[in-house]
Amino acid sequence: MHIGVPKEVKNHEYRVGMTPPGVFELTRRGHEVVIETNAGHAIGIDDSDYVTVGATIAPDAASVFKAADMIVKVKEPQASEIAMLRKGQVLFTYLHLAPDEAQTQGLLDSGAVAIAYETVTDDHGALPLLAPMSEVAGRMSVQAGASGLEIERGGRGVLLGGVPGVPQGKVVVIGGGVVGTNAAFIANGMGASVTIIDMSQRRMAELDFQFQSLVTTLYSTVHSVEQAVLEADLVIGAVLVPGAAAPKLVTRDMVKKMKRGSVIVDVAIDQGGCIETSKPTSHSDPYYIEEGVVHYCVTNMPGAVAQTSTFALNNATLPFIVSLAEQGAVNAMQADPHLLAGLNIYQGELTYQAVATEQGRDYIDAHDALAA
Repeated sequence: MHIGVPKEVKNHEYRVGMTPPGVFELTRRGHEVVIETNAGHAIGIDDSDYVTVGATIAPDAASVFKAADMIVKVKEPQASEIAMLRKGQVLFTYLHLAPDEAQTQGLLDSGAVAIAYETVTDDHGALPLLAPMSEVAGRMSVQAGASGLEIERGGRGVLLGGVPGVPQGKVVVIGGGVVGTNAAFIANGMGASVTIIDMSQRRMAELDFQFQSLVTTLYSTVHSVEQAVLEADLVIGAVLVPGAAAPKLVTRDMVKKMKRGSVIVDVAIDQGGCIETSKPTSHSDPYYIEEGVVHYCVTNMPGAVAQTSTFALNNATLPFIVSLAEQGAVNAMQADPHLLAGLNIYQGELTYQAVATEQGRDYIDAHDALAA
């Protein structure tokens, strides 16, 4: 199979779809890999590193898309990239379609086979290709929030860890999954007072055991969310509904009542955000103030630590990339229900129910799409 890896074009996105070790796994099996020139340059991976493991370097994205049977990326395709897709071509990347009707329609019109990292599953019901970036984003969310609390950013001037004789900052994490757990880990390590809100009694028990009672857990209700948010210096939105838009758990009215200069970091923003006042931002302009509260809502947070993120992501995606290359997309998905769960669009048909529900579209079951 011909696998193409273009340079990412989203604002301040420096990750790359494959690393040299991953490329070598494919080329040694007889597959051809085409990398756009300078695709990994910003994170210290040069074209020569790819050539050494058997890849071919292409001068531009158009050459990559033209040569490839399968495109491997990191972020959702931008309009210019969607225009280069063709019928039957496989696209393997993060998609986050639920809040993005324009991208959904573009991919439907392209006739491509779009498999989303974020909806691939595993034997435990988890999301193995989302987890590495969720770990990074969760850990980053605290340092982004700590920076937002500084006076220069418009924050209230609170040091999360406090100092002797002065109380530490209060961090509220909404959602106890991978993002929330990693956020709590870093916030707790910085000495902050940490509260995690979740709606699963089992998950709260696990968190209580994991953190040895060093964090507080609260059952998620409208009242508990509001009370916690109003007392917080930093609120981290870490809610995930796989493949669907995030629910708005923090309303504008709640934000209005928050402490002036407190901070919101909405990690769920790439799924629409779980805070009503959130709107997407970029690494070049990450913060804004609304209702007196500093917001950080960067849609590709792990891109700020692109080298770490790239290697962590490729470690997780590589087995699936190899499977797709070795068996072909249809056979690979028919043989692996976890990979099939990643299929969002198949040659003009929407195949993921949560996206269809969110956008009010018709969809066809993924099994039926492949059988047809």
